[in-house]
This record gives sequence, structure tokens and C-alpha cells, in this order.
Amino acid sequence: MTTSTVAHLLTQELKHTDIEVKGWVRTFRANRFIALNDGSCLQSIQCVVDFESMDEALLKRITTGAAVHIKGGLVESQGKGQSVEVQVNSIEILGDADPEEVSKTILQPKRHSLEFLREQAHLRTRTNTFSAVMRLRSSLSFAVHSYFNKNGFYYMHAPIVTGSDAEGAGEMFRVTTLDPKNPPLTDEGEVDYSKDFFGKETNLTVSGQLEAETYAMALGKVYTFGPTFRAENSNTSRHLAEFWMIEPEVAFMDLAGNMDLAEDFMKYVISYVLEHNKEDLAFLEQRLEQEDKSKPQNERAPMPLTEKLRFIVDNNFKRVSYTEAIDILRNCKPNKKKKFKYIIDEWGADLQSEHERFLVEQHFKCPVILFDYPAKIKAFYMRLNEDGKTVRAMDILFPGIGEIVGGSQREERLDVLKEKMAELDIPEEDLWWYLDLRKYGTAVHSGFGLGFERLVMFATGMGNIRDVIPYPRTPFNAEF
Repeated sequence: MTTSTVAHLLTQELKHTDIEVKGWVRTFRANRFIALNDGSCLQSIQCVVDFESMDEALLKRITTGAAVHIKGGLVESQGKGQSVEVQVNSIEILGDADPEEVSKTILQPKRHSLEFLREQAHLRTRTNTFSAVMRLRSSLSFAVHSYFNKNGFYYMHAPIVTGSDAEGAGEMFRVTTLDPKNPPLTDEGEVDYSKDFFGKETNLTVSGQLEAETYAMALGKVYTFGPTFRAENSNTSRHLAEFWMIEPEVAFMDLAGNMDLAEDFMKYVISYVLEHNKEDLAFLEQRLEQEDKSKPQNERAPMPLTEKLRFIVDNNFKRVSYTEAIDILRNCKPNKKKKFKYIIDEWGADLQSEHERFLVEQHFKCPVILFDYPAKIKAFYMRLNEDGKTVRAMDILFPGIGEIVGGSQREERLDVLKEKMAELDIPEEDLWWYLDLRKYGTAVHSGFGLGFERLVMFATGMGNIRDVIPYPRTPFNAEF
């Protein structure tokens, strides 16, 4: 007989069927009722034990956290909350869980703080909150690949170890095999990286974009979806040192096409979880409502979770130039009354989350795409507009979070790209291959980047990015 999952059993119409199920004991009460969960869904299935006919020593081993193999009959449930339950015929203990040890962990059935759960990240997926979050993360990941596959994109694996800094920010993790206590030195007393493994300075990638551009200029439509790294000492609820990035790049596509693609993509992946993760979303929405009750009004979620997701799917994204957005912000009440933390008084300001949220939640009341940003606040590879001061960049703004997607039409003109790199002191020899693309059949091309964890935060309503990735990497934290 094949083992069934709890998710499968709870959807069965069949009754009085012999089944087998394996999972972990959530609770065992009255020496009779086992709540069994195997991670396949939020709900546990009730397994009813006839304790009078069961070995007493075996009953004592049925404790919270124990892994068990149950055989029995699937019958109509006598209690409330589920349509079926398992009438237990036999139990095998696959792995014991000492109640004294369990009492020190997050496995004990009571509410725990998210901070405590982070300290036991190897166990936290056994809780309802984190099993729901990680199932949603898995669904979103599948939806990403599904969307691109259906739309003719090729999946490429960008290198993790790289000699280039795609963002030009310099906040990179170094990769080296040199002895830190006694590295080889040059005549000038500098570390001699020519003696290192790769014969030069190398780092963990901050983005696969530049490499993806090279593939787009041969295969047409490509995307990367992989880990990226930032050595940015930001201990905030929105930053990780290791996170996953989704980066499509498309040849012969301009900024308008890029905005179309990004909007269509975001609507698809969010629609996917609305359809396939209803139970988990309902649970997370309820959890968010409870959490919001203890927060001041201005810190609460702008709308219930599923309503917020529907807001993305059901609305056309409003496209607004950066210049128009600055005018709106400069003249709005929160700015005039100095309610913003960062006051907008001149063109060229780098917009903060509070400004982005105002545009989405209060002014336009729909998702917003801002475009044509000042060149000075954007990366070197973005195409310069004819005005010489703005670039063909775009950011997508969502409620509750602000910017979620950043992209641009890439600079396809060799002379302009060289000028931009010179201005920013980016050595041509480091990116000779990137410049080469502009020599052999250059063409308009565009792409965008989406931090996957930001998307998971948005879809789950979780307030801290550390709670949407299995094992968060942050300053002074590389546990597990």
C-alpha cells in the first residue's frame, strides 16, 4: 500500500478505506487523539487511537515532535473541523522526541516570537506560519519558471564567482584561497592577487544581469534566477547578505516593452498563488490581522493580504515619469506639512519607501511604474535619454512595500557606455567583454531585476525578510 499525504487524505471523499500515513505528532491528547502533520498542507489530520487495545509503552512514546507511521481506516470524522479522520489500527514510532527536550524548543504547541523562531530556524518549518510561508515560496518559485517557460525564455545560470561589479557599488564578498595571515605581497606591499586561485581579484556576484545581457544578445529572451550577495552592513528588516534574484533580459525590447513584461509577469506569479495556495494565504491573512492589532495605525498593513494581492492582479499599473512624480510629491500634503521623514524639495532626489507608498496607496490607488529617472541616481548601464540628464529606467511600486522591481532599457551605444564608465571610474579592461556586445551587432535591449525574497514578503505579508528565506544570512549571522 502506498503512503498517502495528509493533504491528499483531507480531500478524499472515500470513507472506510485502508490507508497509511507518516508524519510528525503535533499534539496527543486524552491518550486518544493524535494531530498528525506531514508538511503537505497547513491542516493536521486527526488520528484516533483505541488506547485500551494499544501497548502502554508505545502510547508513552507518542509525544509532540515524534515521527510516526500510522496504518488505519479513513472514516467520517465525528468531531468538528474536518470531514475525515483516521481510525488507527497500528502505530510505528519512526523517531522519538523526548518531551523534556521538546519543551526547550519551538515544537512545544504554543505561540512563539519570530525572534525565537529564527534562533531555531532548523525547526521553524514545523510551525504553521513557516510551513505556510515556505509552501508559498515554493509555489512562487515554480510560477516564475512556469511564466518564463510559457513565454519562450531560456533559463541561464549566471556565474556565482565573478571578477566584475555589476552595480558599481563595491559592496562585494571577496573569494580567495590566499592565507589571510601571510598573503603574498607585491613590491608595493599590496596583496598580490596574481598568486590567487583565479589569478586576479574575484568576488561573489551581486547580479547576473551583465552576463544575462550577453546571452540575450544571442538567444533573444533569457532569465536568471539564482543567489546573489551584497556585503552591505544593513541590519534592517529588508536586507539580506545572500538573497535570490530574478533577472530577465530581452533583445530588441525597449523600455515600454520592458514595462509590459514586468507587469504581466508580476500579475501571473501573484495570480498563481491566489489560485494554488488559498489555505496558506487565508492562514497568513488571519495571522497578519492579529499582529496588526498590536501595532499603531500607521504601521498596519494597508489592506488585508488577499485583497492586497488582488489589488495587483485586478488593476492596470499606472505609468508615471519621475519628473511628474516629483511634482506630485513636492505639492502633496504630507510633504508640505513635513509629515514625510525625507522632505522632497527638488528634482533629483532619490525617492524613499514613504514617497513610493504615498503614490501607490494614496495618490493613484493602484500599482505604479515610475520611469525616466535622473542618471545620477541610477547605474552606469542604463540608456541615457536625449535630454542628457535622465535614463530609461523604471521601478514598479507596490502597496505596503514601495519599490519591488527595478529595470531599464540598457545602453546599447558603445561611445555613450564608455563615457559613462569613465565618469564612474569603471575600468574598461574589467568589462571588455560587456563592451564587446556593442561592437558586434548592437541592438536595443532591456531587462529588470526582482529580489525574490521581496516578492515572498509581499505575497505572505511577513514583515521581516529573515522570515521568508530558509536560513537568513545577515551581519554577524551565518548560523545553520
